[in-house]
Amino acid sequence: MKITNIRTLCLSRPHEPEQQWFTATFRSIKADGAIVIIDTDDGLQGIGEACAYGVPPRIREEVERLSQGLIGRDPTDSSIMPHPKGNSGSYDIAVAGIDCALWDIRGKVSGKKVAELLTEKPLNRVRLYASSGCQYDWGVRPEQVIEEAVGYADEGYTACKVRIGTEWSWDGVTVARFVGLMRELKETVGDRMELMVEGNQRFSEEQAMELALELDRMGFTWFEEPIPQANIDGYVRLNAAVKMPISGGEQFTTLERFESYLQRGAYGIVQPDAGMCGITEGMRIGRRAHEFGVDLCPHNWHNGLMTMANAHLVAALPNPRVLELCRIQGPLQWAMLKEPPVIKSGWLELPDRPGLGVELAEDLEERFPYIDGPYAIRLER
Repeated sequence: MKITNIRTLCLSRPHEPEQQWFTATFRSIKADGAIVIIDTDDGLQGIGEACAYGVPPRIREEVERLSQGLIGRDPTDSSIMPHPKGNSGSYDIAVAGIDCALWDIRGKVSGKKVAELLTEKPLNRVRLYASSGCQYDWGVRPEQVIEEAVGYADEGYTACKVRIGTEWSWDGVTVARFVGLMRELKETVGDRMELMVEGNQRFSEEQAMELALELDRMGFTWFEEPIPQANIDGYVRLNAAVKMPISGGEQFTTLERFESYLQRGAYGIVQPDAGMCGITEGMRIGRRAHEFGVDLCPHNWHNGLMTMANAHLVAALPNPRVLELCRIQGPLQWAMLKEPPVIKSGWLELPDRPGLGVELAEDLEERFPYIDGPYAIRLER
């Protein structure tokens, strides 16, 4: 078997005004997608989604360059893939998309699910957490984040992650005020769901420590990326100060980038994304983290095909926990697949089909033509 062609679909769908989500000073205006397709000479096709943070047209350019060294090669040969560079740019993300598509082909060749190729006894389903908290404005109705979480609990989700809202300086928000909102959230749904907070690296270490201690007292499950990622010393101090894990690393695309964080105890949970690092590197990171007693709970903010890659990754981990599911991506998320997977009461069932277990819907580029430009715009007040 040989690779005959590698191509990339660049997709977009504008958000309706009422469906736009926002955080800090940014408001989203569209959903993007980048799908890598690998064709072979025997008719088998592999598909993988590259994280749209790499900018779909740039990802396509990198895939075209990488394809020059892959066409004519055997897709089942794991040695053919270049290693990511570790900078989370469009090159690494293109590598990730190709890697996921190659795993899809290998599963189809062997007649096995990707998760079955990764480990001997994988899970047949993975628990999802509802990820959002990006539609509340401190100047309007901050309680919307609680109402949203109640809705996810009513749908059967057993975990939910929220963000910290619009730019705090616009409305004089303090750590104490945010703690009050989180206390109300915990009192409202805490007996039904695990709760996590995403800081988006927006806090000083002093603010993060104050908030981490309060979230820990309230029993939150983790506190994600509270301070700038480069401040490894700060992460070490934060993670040592609380029982609740401090998590991060969604931008890291190699085990080498995680290594010092693991050795120094900077993360209690690591969060690489198969759409950014690939399934191969994701498993390397997960196994190494397990040696330090650290779990892997992937970042997974985009579409359905990337969700499937991350689901197979989670299903094969030494200590599988949960998978992020963006609840505000819009119709593109699942419309890109011919048949979405079954999701029941917050659990995603891995399809009983080989590879990633899903196929692409038809006419995607006609239905979701790529819209040039950033997916979010900056707002001023």
